[in-house]
Formats: sequence, C-alpha cells, structure tokens
Amino acid sequence: MSNTNDNLALVLSDAIQNNQFDDALVAIKGLRPVDLADVLEQLEPSLGWRLLERLPDRAEVFTYFEPEQQVRLAREFPRATLAALVSEMPADERTDLFKRFDQNQRDALLPALAQAEREDIRKLSAYVEGTAGALMTSDYAVLRKDMTVAEALASLRTEAPDAETIYQAYVIDKKRKLLGVVSLRDLILADLGKSIKELMTSDVVSGLVTDDQEDIAKKIARYDLLALPIADERGVLTGIVTYDDAMDVVSEEVTEDIHKSAGVSTIAGNLKDATIGLLYRKRIFWLILLVFGNLFSGAGIAHFEDIIAANIVLVFFLPLLVDSGGNAGSQSATLMVRALATGEVVMRDWLYLIGREALVALALGCTMALAVSLLGYIRGDSTIALVLALSMVSIVMIGCMIGMSLPFVLSKFNFDPASASAPLITSVCDATGVVIYLFIASQLLDDLAVVPI
Repeated sequence: MSNTNDNLALVLSDAIQNNQFDDALVAIKGLRPVDLADVLEQLEPSLGWRLLERLPDRAEVFTYFEPEQQVRLAREFPRATLAALVSEMPADERTDLFKRFDQNQRDALLPALAQAEREDIRKLSAYVEGTAGALMTSDYAVLRKDMTVAEALASLRTEAPDAETIYQAYVIDKKRKLLGVVSLRDLILADLGKSIKELMTSDVVSGLVTDDQEDIAKKIARYDLLALPIADERGVLTGIVTYDDAMDVVSEEVTEDIHKSAGVSTIAGNLKDATIGLLYRKRIFWLILLVFGNLFSGAGIAHFEDIIAANIVLVFFLPLLVDSGGNAGSQSATLMVRALATGEVVMRDWLYLIGREALVALALGCTMALAVSLLGYIRGDSTIALVLALSMVSIVMIGCMIGMSLPFVLSKFNFDPASASAPLITSVCDATGVVIYLFIASQLLDDLAVVPI
C-alpha cells in the first residue's frame, strides 16, 4: 500500500505542476477520503491545496490529515478558500483546527466566516481542554415534543446535511432544555400521526460541559450510545459527543498511560514528526530522577560490602534477584493502573486486593525460589541456596506489594496512577531488593568462610 501511495503521489505531483487537474482527479477516482488523505499528505503543501480545493468532499478529506499537516496546508490556502473549507467542516473539527492556529491566522480567518460560524467557534473554543465542552460538537438534530412523527421526519430531512448524526434526535423546549431523546429507528417504525412526546425517552443519559472527557468516553461505552448529549449547569442542551470522538479520547488516554508507564511525558502529535529536542525533553526528567533513585541501590551494596567481600558468589545472583522483584512489581503495577483507569477497582478495594496479591506473590516467589536455589546450590552450597530462596520469596512479595500499592497511593493524592511507571517501580524494587538480599545474607553467612565462585 505504501509503494502504491508513493507512486500515486508522484503522478499527482506531476499533474498538478502541469495544471492537469482533470488527469489528477481521474487518478484518485474511487479512493476513499481517508486513503486520499494519506496520498495528499505526501505532497508539498503548495501542491496539495491546489488539488484539495477542487475535491467535492474536500472537508472530509481534510479532517483525516494529521493536525500538523492541517496547519501547514491552511497556511497555503487563500483566505476565501480556507474560510469555505472551514465552513464545510463539522463544528468540533473546525474548532480544533482554529485552536491550533496562531493569533495571526485566527484574526485572518474569523472575518471571512459567517456570523453563526464565528460565534460557534468562539463558544466551543472557550471551553477548557480535556472537558466535554471542548470535545462536543454543536451539529446535532433537535425536535419539539409537540411535533408529530411526520413533522419530525420532515424536520430531520432538513437538518440532516448539517447534523453530525441523525440516528438520535434530542427533544428540547423553547429554552432549549433537554426533555428527551428519540431514535430514528423509532420514528421510522411509528405511526405518522403519533406525537414525539409519546415516543420519546425522558430518562436521558447526559453529561455536563465541565465533565472530564475521559468520564464522557466511559459513559458512552457503558451505555453503548451513538452520541451523548451535553448540557450546561442550567440543563440547556449545548452539544453532543459522538461515539467516534469518544473513541479518539480513549485512544489518546491509552497512549498517554503507555507513555507514562515507560517514564515518558506525553508526546503530542505524531512520534515520526517529533523533533530530537522534544523527545529529549519528554524523557530526560524521569531518567535523571531515577539516576538519583538508583543511588539507594549503591548505598545498600556499600553498607554490606564486608559480607559481599567474604562471599563473592553473592554478586553473581544480585542482578537476578533484584530484577525479579522489579519485574514482579511492574506486572502488579500495570494490572492495577489499568484496573483503576477502567474503573474495575476503586480505593476501597485496596485491602482486599493487597491480601489477594500477597497470596499470588507468595506462590510466584516460592516457584522462582525453587529455581534459583538450585543454581545457588550448584554455584555455592546449601546455605547459599537457602539465602537465595528466602531472598527471592521476600523480594518478589515486596515487589508485588509496592507495584500494587503505589498506583493506589498516587490515586489517593489525586495524581495519575499511570505515573507509577515501570522505571519507577523497577528502581524502587531494585533498591529494596538489594537491601533484603544482603541483609538475609549477612544474617546467615556472617560466620561462614569464603565460598568460592
């Protein structure tokens, strides 16, 4: 597919430069908007917009471009062309684009738009990022409760071209307060003379403009909705959040959690387009922090240097043991972060979960202890094997307890549980594992002679 797109991009580039737009349109005939966007993104912005403005579905194609590409292309458009394109975009998409523009671009665009569109952009862009208000669209279908089904269907035919979806229509009063919802399916199956008041569902699942966008996405998933109506504090319907926008939020949140779990600050945009400086800034904080955190491991080794000098064989097993604790802790932390993010567990579940985790950790530790003790007996003697077995059980149990509890602690103090990243858990468990291992060794091997490696 990539080679095909590359070849098509070359064909289009030549055709546009030679003003052979009919040939270019023939070459892309039959391509879906999302596939066409992939091809056009490979063209120089100065060429891409010349073809884009001639497409009948240009607004839809434009919405599939990466955000950075949208801004680059927008700089190439004449103001009238850009205004026409923005006017054709869904309300939420054009608002997102407007917020990416610098002040000069905004000042140039707004006067070229119709008043209704200007006011819509100003209203939607005023909401705080990350809230339902910033996510919603104002393109939705509304009905009155005193309409008949026949009148409602006629109204939806009029509203359909501008609405994000007509599968759900929202019933409002004169003050635009949300009264109910009715599905297109119910309208089609109902008698034409039946009133919307009789047909609508009054118990409407809705959200507030101030709700967190992640909570909105969870609500849409929980109730299996195509769209969720969003109201202000007075109950006035102000917009809807559609299922596809909610899924975009879920994808963003999962990506953010994955980045945090690796000790990386969230990277906005495409990783391929990220600069070296940006990648450096997003990663250096945790790495520097963990460098100092790892000093505790060195301090633990220094404290027990006598027992290490007397039993050099201990060094052979040190990485194995501390890594096992870090791995077990990372597993527990990953499970807990995801469970907290999806709402499967809450703070009050901590005692139950830590008790169950202790049993799981004990079983894991004993199994791993059996394997490592055999190695200890081969490389040392029965005492070394005992040290390794006890250390492995203790380190794995402590690692699991830390890994499971840290996300809860962070959540308790209103931090993102995903901050309990794998590098953080590993560093904490490493330092703890070193101390546990060498402490047990010091208690059991104090009076023993040097054990050859």
